[in-house]
Amino acid sequence: MSLDTDRINDELAAWDRDFLLHPVTHTAQHARGDAPGRIVTGGEGVHVTDRDGNRFLDAFAGLYCVNTGYGRTEIADAIARQARELPYYHSNVGHGNEPAIRLAKMVMDRAPDHMARVYFGLSGSDANETNVKLAWHYNVLRGKPEKRKVISRWRAFHGSGIVSGSLTGLKLYHDRFNLPLDGFLHTETPHYLRRPERDMTEEEFTTFLIDALEDLIEREDPETIAAFVGEPVMGTGGILTPPNGYWAGVQEVLDRHDILLIADEVVTGFGRIGTMFGSDHYDLRPDFMAIAKGLTAAYAPLSGSIISRRVSHVLMQGSDDFGPLGHGWTYSAHPIGAAAGVAALELVDKLGLVENAAETGLYLHEKLADAAGGHPNVGEVRGIGMLAAVEFMQNPEEGIWYPPASVAPKVAAEMMRRGVIARALPESDILGFAPPLCLDRSEVDQVADTLKSAVVTVLGP
Repeated sequence: MSLDTDRINDELAAWDRDFLLHPVTHTAQHARGDAPGRIVTGGEGVHVTDRDGNRFLDAFAGLYCVNTGYGRTEIADAIARQARELPYYHSNVGHGNEPAIRLAKMVMDRAPDHMARVYFGLSGSDANETNVKLAWHYNVLRGKPEKRKVISRWRAFHGSGIVSGSLTGLKLYHDRFNLPLDGFLHTETPHYLRRPERDMTEEEFTTFLIDALEDLIEREDPETIAAFVGEPVMGTGGILTPPNGYWAGVQEVLDRHDILLIADEVVTGFGRIGTMFGSDHYDLRPDFMAIAKGLTAAYAPLSGSIISRRVSHVLMQGSDDFGPLGHGWTYSAHPIGAAAGVAALELVDKLGLVENAAETGLYLHEKLADAAGGHPNVGEVRGIGMLAAVEFMQNPEEGIWYPPASVAPKVAAEMMRRGVIARALPESDILGFAPPLCLDRSEVDQVADTLKSAVVTVLGP
């Protein structure tokens, strides 16, 4: 009997097929044992190990989230200490716990200066639910209840809840779920490679994007629009760095029309692109920021909604006028998650991970470009910091794409066979990289060499 058959037929794998419903998975294939999957049992540094003893360099940090790398005893010990001391108490009606209070201070010390306070939840999805709900609340409190529509962008990912799934601009998350809800609008994707006219300059494409946003606002009536939501660098939609001048143009339009900016920093927060937040790099002035992933390096679930000073002032006045804020989760400011967050952010500082993301990130982009950028079926190698993507095209010169998921999943599978995890992104033909921020140059070399051999295997030289 082969090792792979042993894995499929053992008791734990059978329970997995029979009882566990996996996210973003072909459920029938998985239940039949026809779909790829593995049971992961350990991790150290930038590597994970499965039940069969296979070791992989995780060049996607789980899902953009294990920023410190695996096996950090400092975080594990902090979680254990907190579980022994106080595993849980709620944060309703002004109750607090020490790690949540400390973490709130640490987050605000790192946030842009105009931000005022943070509300803790559990996932990036619920952070965006909170941000939209508080944006609605803010407008009701200031006498503008009609301002409730929310604009995001096609191909953006903001979560898979009801509100956050409506913000998401990916077909997979809408079809057969009755999403998006009414009042959730989508504007153009800032993807220069897919510009509508091949002879457009980057500046002309930026103008096109800003004009499209302005036109949408005018059609819908700016007095009905509450907020615009955007990732500073679009993640799952393609790892898309914005074209020059894009965020300055968006910010100007929003300011002029009294529309709030929600910066989704779930991926870009806490060093991923070489600055503490994406808002720092692009000089954004958000009214809300969604954080998660790097907040605890994924050692425990925790998210946050960071709220600006001007919004916080209105919310506090609203409580004076109308009573308690009617929003909360059972696990808001969970002490174990907060303890993990304190330890994770201390490690980010101690290990210089923000700086390493910037410096080693440059080397990562150089090596990926050397490995794949010259291939005739690669349209672009792009990214920033520890975020990178390779986009495959049938004919880059003529602007002809493959059908979605023609090449990237095959390249990802070949890389996996060679011991490196990359991710084929949905509804496109793009291979993504988002390694732990502790990645070193020798590990970059392994990722790039593996990419090169996998591309040649799938597409030829």
